[in-house]
Amino acid sequence: MSPQAPLDTGLAEAADHALEGALDGRVLVSAERFCASMRTLYTGTAPLASARPKVAVGCYPGWGGAAPDTVCAAETRTRMRGPEQRHTWMQTVDTEASALLHALAAPPVIAAWYATDRLRRWAGSGGTVAAVDGRMRAEVEDKASFDALLQAAGVPSRTRIPCLRVEGRMPGLPGLRRRLGARRLVVQAGADSGGRGTVFVDTDADLARAAAMDGPYKVAVFVEGWSSNITVLTVPDGCGGVSVYVDRPSHKAVGVPAAGIGPGKSAGNDWSRPWPAQAAADLVEAAVRVGEHLWHTRRMAGLFGLDALLTCDGRVQLNEINLRNQGTTEVSAVNQQLRGLPPFTTAHLTILLGGRPDWLPSVDDFNQATLRAATRPEPGPFYLKLRHHGDQPVRLTGLRGPGVYRPAPDGAGLVWVRPGTHPTQADADRGEALLASLPAEDVVCLPGAELGTAEGLTTGPGSPFTSPHQLSGPGCDLLTALAAHLTPTAFPLQR
Repeated sequence: MSPQAPLDTGLAEAADHALEGALDGRVLVSAERFCASMRTLYTGTAPLASARPKVAVGCYPGWGGAAPDTVCAAETRTRMRGPEQRHTWMQTVDTEASALLHALAAPPVIAAWYATDRLRRWAGSGGTVAAVDGRMRAEVEDKASFDALLQAAGVPSRTRIPCLRVEGRMPGLPGLRRRLGARRLVVQAGADSGGRGTVFVDTDADLARAAAMDGPYKVAVFVEGWSSNITVLTVPDGCGGVSVYVDRPSHKAVGVPAAGIGPGKSAGNDWSRPWPAQAAADLVEAAVRVGEHLWHTRRMAGLFGLDALLTCDGRVQLNEINLRNQGTTEVSAVNQQLRGLPPFTTAHLTILLGGRPDWLPSVDDFNQATLRAATRPEPGPFYLKLRHHGDQPVRLTGLRGPGVYRPAPDGAGLVWVRPGTHPTQADADRGEALLASLPAEDVVCLPGAELGTAEGLTTGPGSPFTSPHQLSGPGCDLLTALAAHLTPTAFPLQR
């Protein structure tokens, strides 16, 4: 399997030059949970030097070549991983990060999912937050308003899930079922991520739990099938118009108990599995319409994502928008590299800093190539989220840190293969996986902790998923081998 097409040297130089010019001597800083953020841009076979952050602020430290020169990671202070730590890392490093960035020799440019008051404070009066505005994100991502957004963008009804917007008190379950003509329903509210704000409703108790969320609510028909994500790049043309580039759609596994992933939550994405041609065309058309609408109504440019469902009979149904970088952004960049192009994130940063990514190909050519790639069994990247889903704290022992591994033949653990930082360095069809962002041996991993991600490239046989809610044989083998390295430990003292 050829890992990727060679990146055109001229395109790479043009993309590097455009981003470097947009930075204009300022210091690129990443502020995301993973301090190795953007590693698919600056590592691998076609690294872009200007996209390598000089400073990373986050929760989990990077490793080897996937670590900027200066790292400010909450985990190096707490020595713990768990749900609380991943949600409070910004508070943990707040004082140190602010002092670090204010002491830089040049103003910082902070790359993040979306701009917040805290990030603006870290950037200081001379710095810049290169991200979608947080207030606009919250308004556009409001789940109860999603169908209205699709209608306003002119997205055809065949790709929209039947739903109701509920303001105020939630009606009873029998009435909702009658109005929507379905027994199982999905209630969504707010603008949260990671599956939060979504409740599957089968009983009155489920509806009561959904109604406990702050409204308004979107109450929709439950649709069976694969979840999916696409990455979209909106590029102003300088004349009042916009070009909308749409990446290859994924197959997303959701609610996978064997991986410790609960209902409504993503276990990871696989871009190697082909899509039906009409569904792929409908999804690309909808993404273009939404991108054009957001530009003309809000002047929104840069990256965003759409979540959809691929039904059992091969139709696409849109269910959510993410107006920001996403959990898929890191690995989905490989899709662009497989075409010999620099990743979308390079263009995204250039645009947000006022530059022009003139190295991008024709938007029509790109989107036609997306349809060809989406509907053929071509190599694609994947990632599987690694979770500690036991009920006692553990340490991850007996490994050499992040890198490429394969399960031992006897199933008794993982075997080190080689160092690695980029998904294409692991050939999953040969049993390999890049284990990224693993904790150090002295870090205590609490129940529910993120242990990292397993990543790689596959033509299909190496995919970690076999159905929308189930791991494949290779996926099960990998998690079984990883579990052999989870060593029980005492609950840590509170810090």
